[in-house]
Amino acid sequence: MIYLRSISRRQEQTDLNYFPFSLPAIDSLKKLEFTSSVTLFVGENGSGKSTLLEGIAAGFGSISIGSQDIEHDPSMAVARTLGKQLKFVKNRHPKRGFFLRAEDFFGFTKRIENAGHELDELEQEYAVSLSGYGRDLAMGMAQGQKRALDDKYGKEPDAFSHGENLLNILNTRLVPGGLYLFDEPETPLSAIRQLTLISILKDMVEKDCQFIIATHSPILMAFPEALIMSFDEDHISQIEFDEIENVTVTKAFLNDPESFLRRL
Repeated sequence: MIYLRSISRRQEQTDLNYFPFSLPAIDSLKKLEFTSSVTLFVGENGSGKSTLLEGIAAGFGSISIGSQDIEHDPSMAVARTLGKQLKFVKNRHPKRGFFLRAEDFFGFTKRIENAGHELDELEQEYAVSLSGYGRDLAMGMAQGQKRALDDKYGKEPDAFSHGENLLNILNTRLVPGGLYLFDEPETPLSAIRQLTLISILKDMVEKDCQFIIATHSPILMAFPEALIMSFDEDHISQIEFDEIENVTVTKAFLNDPESFLRRL
């Protein structure tokens, strides 16, 4: 299912010469069409792939899986500026969805942990300050919210590795009919766990989900029938898996690592 069909720059705003509009990929952007349920943004650091993904998240109004929401996160100020200059064409509006940056995930885990502690403290406060039916009702509300958090994220999120937590969040938060934006989700994942991520994504694509993912991972780049957009030239262009520089370099290195290492 494709919810977001295309994005484009607003015609009256094509002459901005400050960041992020000074990036060649953003400056040259006219229209970008999403023709697959999975679109991958690939390119070197600084090419603009994460910047555009963040701008899409801000402009589309996505929920953020991070320590702060997009509207109040200082690190998303540039994304908010870019998002206001993007025009979105939808086939239909997704039921659910969120934006996830791997670098923010520790903050999200801490946010969930703090919410659990606050509910525990609230329950204790109600036990002391209230009485009778009102106390039972208030304590039951706090207990119910705490159970919901525990069921969704586990009683001790910090007891798991970063990668385990990420996969757990995806397993619990991905729902059918959603648009999901991921920035380098492979960061905390081993190669085996990246294959697990692909399995999760394939399952959710079959349940009418759309994904737009910025990645450096050759493993994720091999996702079947993904639309791959390269940011390595002065413009964004479609590219095939075997043409991606990161893929060709990785293949060459694995075939003859000693040759590469001798040159360093």
